[in-house]
Amino acid sequence: MPSIRETHRLPYTAEQMFDLVADVDKYPEFLPWVVATRVRNDSETEMTADMLVGFKALREKFTSKVVKDRPNTINVHYIDGPLRDLDNNWTFRSCGESCCEIDFAVDFSFKNIMFETLAGQYIDRAFRKMVTAFEARAEELYGKSSSSAQSVA
Repeated sequence: MPSIRETHRLPYTAEQMFDLVADVDKYPEFLPWVVATRVRNDSETEMTADMLVGFKALREKFTSKVVKDRPNTINVHYIDGPLRDLDNNWTFRSCGESCCEIDFAVDFSFKNIMFETLAGQYIDRAFRKMVTAFEARAEELYGKSSSSAQSVA
């Protein structure tokens, strides 16, 4: 199963970044390829959400269960959609008054091995574009800090 893992240090609190990632309703405003989202249910610790992802004429719907432990972790478990499996895990660690380290891991597998091979050539680029979108959204919401965001992976 292909996977991607990265750690980033950002000039925002763990709580701020947790809230940004947990705000699934806002994803269509800033995440590339996210056309729409629908939160089916949401509590302090768990959410079920649908996400419609599209590129040109292609559209696919994913349903996920999101387990939240504010402000430490968000774990997303795939329920239904075009993949065989998709899990992503966010860990938020404070590293100062207005700084946090974020560990992000995605594991996925496609139902069609040929599509997995083809998509594997582009998934790293797509992942980096999405990470950049989260960082840009944080800057838009929380402002730019005097310390710059940096990757530590």
